[in-house]
Amino acid sequence: MKLGIMQPYFLPYIGYFQLLASVDHFILYDNIKYTKKGWINRNRMLLNGADATFSLPLKKGSDSLNIVQRELAPEFDRRKLLNQFMGTYRKAPQFELVFPAFERIVNYEENNLFWYVYNSIVKLCDYLNIKTEITISSELTVDRKLKGQDKVLALCEAAGATTYVNPVGGTELYSKTSFRERNIELQFIKTTPIEYMQFGAAFVPWLSIIDVLMFNPLEVVRERIATDYELI
Repeated sequence: MKLGIMQPYFLPYIGYFQLLASVDHFILYDNIKYTKKGWINRNRMLLNGADATFSLPLKKGSDSLNIVQRELAPEFDRRKLLNQFMGTYRKAPQFELVFPAFERIVNYEENNLFWYVYNSIVKLCDYLNIKTEITISSELTVDRKLKGQDKVLALCEAAGATTYVNPVGGTELYSKTSFRERNIELQFIKTTPIEYMQFGAAFVPWLSIIDVLMFNPLEVVRERIATDYELI
């Protein structure tokens, strides 16, 4: 069984969904510390031909809180976020098809950060026809004191994984030998560079999956998720 493990990210880049689609089982971390400089509650969109960050505002909380203990700010204006995307993408070729699905994701009535982002990932998987089983990390019994590679190995064993797939950026963090010693194969997923037309201007890479969907037919996006990567 192939396993992937990641933090939840709000409307992430296409590579996140390639990892999801490449495995049989996917674990989402809910019981790890929220990091301000991460991408859990923010991402990037196209704005005037350049990348621009959008984010989910959070209620103030201790720096020691886990993701599942963080809440969206009471002043979070869902309509304002939708208007940002409408202003940018309303002339995109797939806008009429994509925006209603995006609107349902943003309007989801949940104030817990983890469950709000979790819903967005599940709904996008449905939209992209990704059938991978998703489990929450706190549902698995592992030593909570473990960190880094040791924690990943423990989660792999708890889930019964024979192969663990990690984004290629983790090649310096994980040892194939250490995984092999636990009878687990370690693979890294590397996204093939993806380009497409964005209003005829210079291509801006590494944007949210919403950008990809706005400019490409759904079947093309599904095909790119299924094929435009390599496992090394």
